[in-house]
Amino acid sequence: MADRAWGLPPQRGCRAGGPGLGGLRACVIVCLALSACSTPSADTGGSITIAVLSSPNNLDPRIGTDETSQRAHQLIYDNLLSLDDQLRPSAGLATHWEQPDPLTYIVYLRRGVRFHDGHELTADDVVYTFGSFIDPAFLSARKGAYRTLDRVTAIDPYTVRFTLKEPFGSFPIQLVMPVVPTGAGPGLREHPVGTGPYQFVRFAVDDRLELKSFPGYFGGAPANEGVILKVVPDEIMRALELRKGTVDMVVNDLAPDVVYQLAKEQSVTVAESPGTDYAYIGFNMRDPVLSDRRVRHAIGYAVDRQAIVDHLRRGLARPAIGILPPASWAFEPQVFQFSHDVEKAKALLEEAGYRDPDGDGPLPRLRLTLKVSTNEFIRLQAAVIQQDLKQAGIELDVRSYEFATLYADVLKGNFQLFTLQWVGVSDPDMLRRVFHSKQMPPSGFNRGYYDNPEVDRLIDAAMLAPSDADRRRLYGEAQARIAEDAPYISLWYKTNVAVSRTNIEGVTLSPSADFTFVRRVRKN
Repeated sequence: MADRAWGLPPQRGCRAGGPGLGGLRACVIVCLALSACSTPSADTGGSITIAVLSSPNNLDPRIGTDETSQRAHQLIYDNLLSLDDQLRPSAGLATHWEQPDPLTYIVYLRRGVRFHDGHELTADDVVYTFGSFIDPAFLSARKGAYRTLDRVTAIDPYTVRFTLKEPFGSFPIQLVMPVVPTGAGPGLREHPVGTGPYQFVRFAVDDRLELKSFPGYFGGAPANEGVILKVVPDEIMRALELRKGTVDMVVNDLAPDVVYQLAKEQSVTVAESPGTDYAYIGFNMRDPVLSDRRVRHAIGYAVDRQAIVDHLRRGLARPAIGILPPASWAFEPQVFQFSHDVEKAKALLEEAGYRDPDGDGPLPRLRLTLKVSTNEFIRLQAAVIQQDLKQAGIELDVRSYEFATLYADVLKGNFQLFTLQWVGVSDPDMLRRVFHSKQMPPSGFNRGYYDNPEVDRLIDAAMLAPSDADRRRLYGEAQARIAEDAPYISLWYKTNVAVSRTNIEGVTLSPSADFTFVRRVRKN
């Protein structure tokens, strides 16, 4: 799970703030046409070359949290537990686990699993990996996820005990984490050793990460000879390299307009799947205007989310209901949802005391400020939201910032409205981390200062619930109350998209779009 400005990097080959999507499409068409003059395809043999935005920051999975690092981790390492299609924890390096009491989890390991250096995976490696997160001297942004972990111990070479400080029903999902070899030091950052389907060959910063197939992989050798993560920061260049064959695949790193153009090419194929990334408008609940639920609802009714999905996203999304994705076992569909109803929005503003000052004239009922990133797609979307709100009588001042500045303002509560995207949401504990009143900064992600004691009670009860059925019911009730309060306006869930050359087979995307599918990909 991560936070980022929703959308994709700016189109460097196009004019910033250009004439809308029509101009962007024209630019993409011209850029793709230039590929007729490009250099011949690179010969990578049976390896699969995937274009990525940037180099991985850290190949130690306990530390690296950027998207490219996590993709590399999924190829080099295996998780102790995995996620199934409903985003529930399932077998991974562990065959199964038990919970003999609310504070204890016993995990049983597969036998015969080998690291790339030849030594067998044992409980010592698991204890070392997860023990890092409760070691005060170890620095990692992931440590917060293990705040309830008291100790981890080896019962025998293939059995591990996790002991918690307090009951935490979502703890098993924290075991969806790669296991590193015992004693692994700083060298793991650039020379990783895992148990995954691929082993490290070479890493050239800002150029490529090369991996080769691991024939001793416990799940069977990959269907290809290796994987190359090739760094191509510019989106148009990623499209060009895909078209000319110097890369084989791009996953979730092309804007909808670019995918639309590439889908017309006979040399590429497009695979899609429902995703978990969630785009939203956030409110500052301490703002005197936005603290009124009627105003938040008016904004929700004014925004035409379906038009954003159909036109800006080219159908590569679906309107969102809440922060948990429909793929989640804890997702509750029967909650309040906004339709596009401008008259309803006007009526709510009238009820809240924001009357129309001049009938059909130009004067607004009220003025608000929306902070967004400088990304081209984000700015186009903000312009659509601005126009939608204008129809209801709200004048929206859109201010764009570099992401670091925007994010700093959000963390400080320096905003009225903002737009961001939650990436890779899989655990219903996100409801606690984002909407519980005790998770306001700096403690957690409740950056809009939402406070509802009943929501707190439901989330707290779900954490302690003895069964998934009880947790599902309690999380469902919390989702219903959050939807009615509207601390966020849900916009869309992203559709995962992989664009690949036609000689590439076996591309299948999970809801989280992780790279574990790559080991089944073949090049013909």
